[in-house]
Amino acid sequence: MKQRGDSLTLDSTDFKILEALQEDARHTYTEIGKRLGLAHSTVYDRIKKMEHCGIIKRYTTIIDAEKVGNKKVMAIMTVYTDPRESEKVAEKLCQATQVLEVYSSLSEELQIIAKVVAENQESLHEFIARTVAPLPGVLRIRTFMVTKKFKETGFSMVNDPEKVNIYKKDTII
Repeated sequence: MKQRGDSLTLDSTDFKILEALQEDARHTYTEIGKRLGLAHSTVYDRIKKMEHCGIIKRYTTIIDAEKVGNKKVMAIMTVYTDPRESEKVAEKLCQATQVLEVYSSLSEELQIIAKVVAENQESLHEFIARTVAPLPGVLRIRTFMVTKKFKETGFSMVNDPEKVNIYKKDTII
């Protein structure tokens, strides 16, 4: 790991530490060190540097909402916008508690894509009609109800195709 100011250049050891943390962030520095053949103090120092530089943003718990009795409606909403207003629309969507994720996409038109959760169909409709539709720059909205979830994951070092290239550079396949 090389540090210049507030930025880091990660090496294969850093990626292995990140991979171990993504598998289970409860691993101790000693456990990760044993796994990678490093001193726990080395693991500690590298993790603290990655936290300080914002590479590691937070540690969290992923909860299966259905198993705890939370039966909400999930939808993917595509908001077609006037290009001059798209950033503002995206920012407003980010502020809404019903919105879990927000992305922009350039295809034939500029689109904002949002993952939305609501208590039921009626509250979803109300959110779209009262909060999203009136936003300046919104041209039209398409909403797709999620009827079955097959996979839901966040970014993972394990599934990152770039990681393979980084490891190849260091010849650690």
